[in-house]
Amino acid sequence: MRTLSIFLPAALLFPLLPAVQAQADWKVEKTFQIGGQGGWDYLTVDPRTHRLYVPRTTHTMVIDTRTGTTIADIPGQKNAHGVALAPKAGRGFISDGGGDGAILVFDLKTHAVLGTLAAMPDADGIIFDSTSGQVLVVSGRGKALMSFKPEIDPRNGKLEEPIALRGEPEFLAADAAGKVYINLMDTHEVAVVDLKARKVVEHWSVAPGGLPVGMAIDAGKGRLFIGCRGPRKLIVMSTKNGKVLADLPIGESVDAVKLDRGEAFASTAGSQLFVARESSPENFSIAQTVETGEGARTMALDPTTHRIYLPTAEYETGANEKKVPKAGTFKILVVARQAAK
Repeated sequence: MRTLSIFLPAALLFPLLPAVQAQADWKVEKTFQIGGQGGWDYLTVDPRTHRLYVPRTTHTMVIDTRTGTTIADIPGQKNAHGVALAPKAGRGFISDGGGDGAILVFDLKTHAVLGTLAAMPDADGIIFDSTSGQVLVVSGRGKALMSFKPEIDPRNGKLEEPIALRGEPEFLAADAAGKVYINLMDTHEVAVVDLKARKVVEHWSVAPGGLPVGMAIDAGKGRLFIGCRGPRKLIVMSTKNGKVLADLPIGESVDAVKLDRGEAFASTAGSQLFVARESSPENFSIAQTVETGEGARTMALDPTTHRIYLPTAEYETGANEKKVPKAGTFKILVVARQAAK
């Protein structure tokens, strides 16, 4: 995102929690001191290898989530936003919104750069959709959805004809039936795209939320979970008809939304991670607010270890009295569920 997602499998289920599990709380378990230069955008975790991909503006760091060790640093970006992984193809893809826009292709085993694909300006949210077998990327200023197969020639390949959108997209999610749901930040709605027909078939308002950014999908129950910046809401929406099932208050500058074992998470820049639960059918509430770190607005979640990774840093007052990260203080907070007492 322009200040932003994660790749997670599109079909994560959102079942009700067992009673004992519902009593367990989340907290910061440990901190990885990473350092390095650059900002950060949305993170992606590979649950097979327990590697965390962290875009840092001009480069993307690869971190071992078990030790916090940086095992690779992928160069060659102008303004990196996110990472999508296609394990069967053995490739990863970094959306680069700088300049004319690009998609950097790298090898998942060696992290070597294989090539760069020309894209539209402001290439932003990116996912791999296993149903269609395509990498899907949105262009913010270009107001479009781009797509290509992961086996594309990484140096000379061409993206498919983009699908036009009527607003500026931020993040997206795909179901198992060929539909893609895209947050349009400036029009305060979700665009529903039929990938086979390659066109937008629906527009759904996110009101009473607005400025939708982060998104996750429970494809099994047909629900979208949408993080909105203004009004600040976590919206639960039906994928059947766009009906808003719940709107929950959250903090400032949300960037990412994730799902795991019956809970939804919304990370915000105000040092807060909001945890939502469904206590009964279509009855949702904020069950916990976890204190994290300043600027920890985005995250990744490993569905195999059930740990959440949030980027942050120490801050100081810079030009125009604006708070900025201190050089070399970048770190990853690891949030985990604590055993029920």
